Amino acid sequence: MREGQLRAYMPGLVLLAGCLLLFQGTREQVAVPLAGPLDRIMAHVDGYTVQDQRVSDEERKVAGMSDYVARLYMRDTTMAFSTYVGYYERQMQGKTIHSPRNCLPGAGWEILESRTATVTSSTGPHVVNRYLLKNGLSHAVVYYWYQGRGRVVANEYTVKLNLLRDAALTGHTEEALVRIVLPVEASPAAQARADELGLRMASRLMDEVDVALPHPGTRSASRTPASTPPAS
Repeated sequence: MREGQLRAYMPGLVLLAGCLLLFQGTREQVAVPLAGPLDRIMAHVDGYTVQDQRVSDEERKVAGMSDYVARLYMRDTTMAFSTYVGYYERQMQGKTIHSPRNCLPGAGWEILESRTATVTSSTGPHVVNRYLLKNGLSHAVVYYWYQGRGRVVANEYTVKLNLLRDAALTGHTEEALVRIVLPVEASPAAQARADELGLRMASRLMDEVDVALPHPGTRSASRTPASTPPAS
């Protein structure tokens, strides 16, 4: 089956997998606390001034994350890049990670290019999403991925399948959305420089997020009834 055909069938496959796993019985959903505080993640980067960003209560209610850290990294008065890590200790209906692929157009960003890139961290090479965006006269390169339960994943359908399977088999759905945004000029040379910086910072960010995340075998903080399945 060709990649395009597989992509077309993926929503149906995810739905079928979810139905099968839920039919077999979903375990109690566990809420797993972080292993370390998110505010330690890239708190200091040589050569940059770091500014913490706050998400409004309304935005946080919509996003549904359990904890987050969002930061700007400035050179003089110019933003070089920003980072965001949103952690979900348990994903359920109405409280699950929102894909940037769906949120960005709603925020006014046009996706000019979408592909994957490879980030090499201390745990090896990992595939992540890489977007080139436009909003009016502004351009940006964005890297993002999903990290948790021992995995780093780019593909949203794979993330959903993993979520459904893990919820049914282990009761674990904890996960983080990790993102880097780099403002760029609309030139190939500027984008190449942004990619070099983005991949370097993504490697460090991935490692530091891994330290903060719980790892297999972590005990849960609380449980919810098995009748509350993860969002599908």
